[in-house]
Amino acid sequence: MIRILAVAVFCALSILLFLPWLILWTAISGDADFMYWTSMKFVRVAVRAAGVRFRVEGVENVPAQACVFACNHASNADPPVLVLAIPRRLTILIKRELFRIPILSVGMWQAGFVPVNRAKEGSVNLDEVADHLRGGLSLLIFPEGTRSPDGRLRPFKRGAALMAIHAGASIVPVAIAGTPRIMPKGDWRVHPGEVTIKFCPAIDATAYTVDQRAELIGRVQTAIAAALPPEQQPLPAGGQPD
Repeated sequence: MIRILAVAVFCALSILLFLPWLILWTAISGDADFMYWTSMKFVRVAVRAAGVRFRVEGVENVPAQACVFACNHASNADPPVLVLAIPRRLTILIKRELFRIPILSVGMWQAGFVPVNRAKEGSVNLDEVADHLRGGLSLLIFPEGTRSPDGRLRPFKRGAALMAIHAGASIVPVAIAGTPRIMPKGDWRVHPGEVTIKFCPAIDATAYTVDQRAELIGRVQTAIAAALPPEQQPLPAGGQPD
């Protein structure tokens, strides 16, 4: 409990004391890169202070151009670890409620983060996402739509495939393992441990039409499932683990 309180205080102070200056610099310079990468340094400190370590596999599978990173989602620990592991400046779909937080909301707007209504599929502005991708920002998305209650991979929604097809970008399936032990759903305590992030081979979305988006997202889900440990893979037909 002391650990998570210390991390929470550090994050709150970072937002209150440092983010306003980064926002001001971004407004003056018109470039959000400095704010983004400086913020990542604060995120790295918070993750280390929480006792979370991570190792990355398959970085060679990340294409040179902007792409869509589609990842499973099993814990609140997923986003901070992933933004550190992904070697790109990102735009992220953020639930719209977080855009009501003073100061933080301004920084997220400047960074190009996109609000989304998680209760309504199709609420994302595809043109806005496509503009970010064409402008060089990669997209991080969790196709399950919300966290898995038991850590196992759940069926994917088709939005990630639709965005990639609309923007003409590749999708990189990403498997993150270990976060359910660090921060299970419903538990705000952080348990120190190691996380593994695996980048699978990219899938070219330009080879698919909008009508084929189910086929595309199926390939993405299959790749992620194969890269996850047994305890995070989907249950087979019948509902019992192998």
